[in-house]
Amino acid sequence: MSLESVPPKYAQLVQALQRRIESGDYPPGSLLPSENQLINEFGVSRPTVVAALRVLREQGWIESQQGKGRFVRGRPVTAPVERSRPGQAYLTSPETASDGEVVEVAALAVPQRIATLLGIAPKGKAFLRRRLISRDGEPAEIVSVWVPLELTEGTDLTSADLLAEGLGEHLRSRKGVRFDHIVQQVTARMPTPEEAKRLGVPKNTPLLGVYAAVRDAAGQTLAVAEVLLPADRHELEDVYPIG
Repeated sequence: MSLESVPPKYAQLVQALQRRIESGDYPPGSLLPSENQLINEFGVSRPTVVAALRVLREQGWIESQQGKGRFVRGRPVTAPVERSRPGQAYLTSPETASDGEVVEVAALAVPQRIATLLGIAPKGKAFLRRRLISRDGEPAEIVSVWVPLELTEGTDLTSADLLAEGLGEHLRSRKGVRFDHIVQQVTARMPTPEEAKRLGVPKNTPLLGVYAAVRDAAGQTLAVAEVLLPADRHELEDVYPIG
């Protein structure tokens, strides 16, 4: 996920701590300053520090050891290409961490591919939460997250306000479900007139469609994210170990 678009204080703290890790101020294996030390040094609230540390842990920069504290792991090997897994990023990262707006929230009949991934009947309904993501002041991506209707009850997914936590964390705290793994597919297609207008691209510019189905440990699909990327502005790269 990109944290280059300043806003939230926790994102600024994430950037500051990442810079210190990369510069060697906090070398791998060293103990990270405590929450209280970070609060005093950066003049931020405890929730801001907790949110920043959670992001760093999820991205692999640090690790927590019970009773000992948080230790630096270093720059993750996948950090330079984490944007290559946009489905994962938008399912697990706070919405406030990216520059964009919610453009649609509604219970709708799902497209065929989404119905298959969600495991619901064709023309069945699910809840759609759609955002237009901007980068450098320009529309860059359309992110559509589809969630079974029963999982939206008692959540903030139906609100037009950006979530200050990741979808996975929100559903865990509100519905008691946990994300376990993601199955990602990448396709290509031409944009609809509405998609071309929102993204500001010619109608003959193909889109990369990244579909990420997030599942629990039993294999049940909890949500599907569709990320549409103009093919002339993006490329997908992945890094993984050879084991």
